[in-house]
Amino acid sequence: MRRTEHEGRGRVRYGPPAPEPCLPVLPELAAVLASAAARVEVQPPGGDRGLLDAACGYWSRRGLPAGPEQVAAAPGAAPLLLALAAAVGGDVLLPRPCAAWWGPQMRLLGKSVHHVPTPAECGGVPDPYALLETVRRVRAEGGAPRLLVLSVADDPTATVPPPEVVHEAVEAAAAEGLHVVSDETWRDTLHRPRGTVLFGPAEMAPAQVTVVCDLSGAFLPPGLPAAVARFPATGPGAALRARVLDVLAALGATPTAPVAAAAAYVLAEPDEVTARLAAAVRLHACLAAGARDRVAAAGGLVRPPRAGRHLYADLEPLRSALAARGVTDAQELEDHLQERLGMPAPGGHRFGDDIAALRVRLSTGPFLGTDPKARLAALRTPDPLELPHVKRALDVFGAAFGELRAAAERWEPPR
Repeated sequence: MRRTEHEGRGRVRYGPPAPEPCLPVLPELAAVLASAAARVEVQPPGGDRGLLDAACGYWSRRGLPAGPEQVAAAPGAAPLLLALAAAVGGDVLLPRPCAAWWGPQMRLLGKSVHHVPTPAECGGVPDPYALLETVRRVRAEGGAPRLLVLSVADDPTATVPPPEVVHEAVEAAAAEGLHVVSDETWRDTLHRPRGTVLFGPAEMAPAQVTVVCDLSGAFLPPGLPAAVARFPATGPGAALRARVLDVLAALGATPTAPVAAAAAYVLAEPDEVTARLAAAVRLHACLAAGARDRVAAAGGLVRPPRAGRHLYADLEPLRSALAARGVTDAQELEDHLQERLGMPAPGGHRFGDDIAALRVRLSTGPFLGTDPKARLAALRTPDPLELPHVKRALDVFGAAFGELRAAAERWEPPR
């Protein structure tokens, strides 16, 4: 029997999926961790000066100069976002769909969360007209919207919104007095960096945008949680940072010394780190394209992935075939695909989408298998899709969607 009941499952059914196996740790990163393993001093709230200086350098190289007094670090993006939301106060607006870990932080604080539809061409940012309408409706109902969280390299949809779309959304948020948190975790994973324009909100409205980067996206394995935030260089920005540090201190949310050393090392972007990142981006871009081809060939709807390690599929055209298998909503779709594919396939409800919609986020990592040597081989080969273990995984994936397509065609009424 499929797990579709709410009983005994709590809100975890809407929480983020577990991290997937990652690529083997860089030897140089392992050496940094080993050398820092004996450090037992407690980090100050927001991180030590070495980590903050490294974060400043990282953002300066991306056209966002910052001093240490504008930056803070935390043991992962989740506590950092929680601290930001607590410090800003008020109700929160999120695009639909959005990263699976955003909503749980707001629920922990007891905040009212209002999802805003995204434009047809991309995810990550709210449609500006829908944003304005939502803000006005919430205020008319007695709410106090103050915070908008968005992403310019989106998880779950793997899209990169055009600069004009970002500009309109940020302009609308600024006009309504909202503070914007820009999650730029995946900004360094553009599949075609020379053919994709990524323009961040902090470049458009520097006084109203805080930028957050979860280093476990592109730079660190999930087992080394670290994230950094860049605050506006204004009086209100300094006050917001101070409140965030208070919350982090109250939570005891400070990076351990070894993780702080690892984070500072990768943020400095030595040659070995940038080379590994470039190779990983090429690998995941290739896998995402291969997976999208198979979903699209079966009739699923999926935007071309532009960044990150995921794709977001709408299987509404296959509803009849899925219904014949007892799949009528996103939770049942998640259960069915995870059983059939043997890989994580979190349903769209985990990302703020309607549970009745047949949407699912699919990841590229599982196609690499679990053996570290095999994953490393895929990283080094010029054509990873030709590796036997990758080819087998994609064949199983394609066959599952092919079965649904064939079943859907059988259910189509004659014309």
